[in-house]
Amino acid sequence: MEPAAEHDIRGRLPEGLADAIRVTATEIAALLRDAPDTGRPVPGSEWTVGEAAAHLAQANQLMAEVAAGHARDYGDGTPQGLAAANERALAAFGEREGEPLAAMIVAQTAAFLDAVAEHRADEELMTPMGPMNRAVLGSYLLTHMLGHGHDLARALRRPHMVDRPRAGLTLPFLVLAMPRVTDAGATAGLTARYTVRLWGGDRFGVTFTDGAVTVGHRPADRPDCTISIEPVTFLLMALGRISPVGAMARGRVLAWGRKPWLGPRFPEYFTAP
Repeated sequence: MEPAAEHDIRGRLPEGLADAIRVTATEIAALLRDAPDTGRPVPGSEWTVGEAAAHLAQANQLMAEVAAGHARDYGDGTPQGLAAANERALAAFGEREGEPLAAMIVAQTAAFLDAVAEHRADEELMTPMGPMNRAVLGSYLLTHMLGHGHDLARALRRPHMVDRPRAGLTLPFLVLAMPRVTDAGATAGLTARYTVRLWGGDRFGVTFTDGAVTVGHRPADRPDCTISIEPVTFLLMALGRISPVGAMARGRVLAWGRKPWLGPRFPEYFTAP
């Protein structure tokens, strides 16, 4: 039987998002099925390949259940709270083998898309990163899979699947999440207006007023600093996967405006979720 998502998903998610979610899950599953050893460490993480894959399987199930309208209590929405919830969930789930985890990731991705097809796209849901509708939740799911898919590919010495089209589709979630991952200590007393422009056209505004932050999909009025950044670089930097210094040195990030020196400081204001 063809899943409901194949029939009814069109128009419920931004163009290309459903396909990006499906393809990303399939590519992650292929990595896991070909993995010679799921006990390999993931670079820059305390997890092994098997643990990272188990976390992905659990997270995809959680998001499928949220998309279906079921309330799920998971952390407190802060990076620290989510990390603690992740560790508790992993400790209670013993599967670490590639094949069954690959099947779970694909199955829960399909369940997520079926749930989106069967419910109103604009209904507000409570998620681990706060309230959002199903369209933004789809962007969240894609962001999460791309971050961990990137990690798995590095651990297994395979090409990662983060590309410009998929990076652009993560923006609805990242814009919503940025206030929740702002480092209050780093932004204390800060007043500044930023416009962030992704190469290819997407842009958004970030305004700090005495440390308080607002983020919106429109560019900031009369920005103090405009940051231009390559989309894959933006996503990997936002997720803490690459160094801002290295990205700037390679010309993947540029800054200008009345206060261009604010550009290099921008990544310091946020903690990767």
